[in-house]
Amino acid sequence: MKSISYDTAPGRETHMSIQIRNLTKSFGKLTAVDRLSLDIEKGEIFGLLGPNGAGKTTLLSMLAVLMTPTSGTATVDGNDIVKAPLAVRKCIGMVFQGGSLDNLLTARENLQLHAKLYGVPMEVREQRIAEALELVELTSRANDRAGNFSGGMKRRLEIARALLHRPAVLFLDEPTVGLDPQTREHIWSYIKKLARAEEMTIILTTHYMEEADLLCDRIALIDRGKIVALDTPDGLKRRMGGDRVKLGCAKACSAAMLARIKKFPFVKSVSQEDGQLVLVVNNAPKHLQKLLKIVGDVEEVHVLPASLNEVFLQYTGREIRDESAEADMQAMVSGPGRHR
Repeated sequence: MKSISYDTAPGRETHMSIQIRNLTKSFGKLTAVDRLSLDIEKGEIFGLLGPNGAGKTTLLSMLAVLMTPTSGTATVDGNDIVKAPLAVRKCIGMVFQGGSLDNLLTARENLQLHAKLYGVPMEVREQRIAEALELVELTSRANDRAGNFSGGMKRRLEIARALLHRPAVLFLDEPTVGLDPQTREHIWSYIKKLARAEEMTIILTTHYMEEADLLCDRIALIDRGKIVALDTPDGLKRRMGGDRVKLGCAKACSAAMLARIKKFPFVKSVSQEDGQLVLVVNNAPKHLQKLLKIVGDVEEVHVLPASLNEVFLQYTGREIRDESAEADMQAMVSGPGRHR
């Protein structure tokens, strides 16, 4: 699979929060990130979308100087991840997929500990803690033990903690995995609020389609360590060329019928799969009746709007939630459930 590279236009370097060139990470014979190049702008909410084992967490781990790259270069807020790891750590915040709070401490104590570790000045420490708790709506629970919090509350506290030292870049690794739909929507609202209120760059890894579609300014589709597509969510979906329409016909479609359908300018492709007529149609709801008049007796109709999953399937040949992808690499590198 060919990797996509993106060159920065002259004069735009000062607007880049992250610059990556041919970054590679290998574990023996397994290559988790494969000569990846990418630019991410300041203040952007950027999504890394891909199945388990695609290389998303490995990429974040290198940018957060938790792993050393095998080859290639990257800078975070102007700091080289290999040559200036301490400077990188000072300018980033990170919320891991797995919990990292001290459950015996209160919410406030967790934040105080983090502030001390990151050298937040004492004269502003309590003010920043108060602001962070207010941002994630945990002020009323500040003196409660973190161990008594729900999963969603813990994730919000982890986000608040990551903000205390005013990072230029915030990494969120699967921030809503395992949470119920209502809590996930709350986390989404906090992420959007953060990007605007704090004016920071947010890098989000996820395999939830709706999460990437709702939150991200741009999305990189990653498969087997390579970027296979990069665009805005709408731009990616437009690449599908239209909605997918499946018609369960009562009888086989004649060649003459297929020819008539193909003449419509809004029909991009026509095929037959498992006894169904499958069409790719621009604005399917508007044109569906015209199609049905030609097809005639139809037993079932399915209209599937263009989705990020459809785009990923087109580029990689597999579903975004393919859990089996590179499972051997996950087990070798970090154990079950950690490398995504």
